[in-house]
Amino acid sequence: MTSISLIPFRHLKMQVQRKLNQSLLLAEAYFKRKFTMPEVNYELRGIKAGVAYLQKNEIKFNRTLLQENMDEFIRQVVPHELAHLIVYQMFGRVKPHGKEWQLVMNEIFKLPADTCHQFDIKNVQGKTFEYRCACQTHFLTIRRHNKIMKENIEYLCKKCKGKLVFVDDEE
Repeated sequence: MTSISLIPFRHLKMQVQRKLNQSLLLAEAYFKRKFTMPEVNYELRGIKAGVAYLQKNEIKFNRTLLQENMDEFIRQVVPHELAHLIVYQMFGRVKPHGKEWQLVMNEIFKLPADTCHQFDIKNVQGKTFEYRCACQTHFLTIRRHNKIMKENIEYLCKKCKGKLVFVDDEE
């Protein structure tokens, strides 16, 4: 991984644009039609690497994750999000990571159809709160923690179906 400070962000944006252009050309050749270049911004926050907005033909990327994981981000995340837009324009509303999206990733882009990134998220993840159930420890976001505290919402473990109970370190 290259240090964040070594590469100016404008160069990263150019690399992202280049990857979008290359990927778009592959899709156009495969489907024998033109696609409009999506709008791109780098304002996405949190632990997601990217999000495609289908009706807007827009992609938002997480600037921090891009800077910290340049090569893998450009290789995998950029085409991943573009694939969502291409699938929407070709097939309409279908499952986000369904067979159409997998076709674009595998057959057209020649990439694995990975649905989740494996980037280190410590620099983008907000404060978490420790909860326990009968089988394991869970770390919930501040949003979920506040829903439990203020709105008496209950969350259940997907594994054991037990109620998640806050572990208050200050007691």
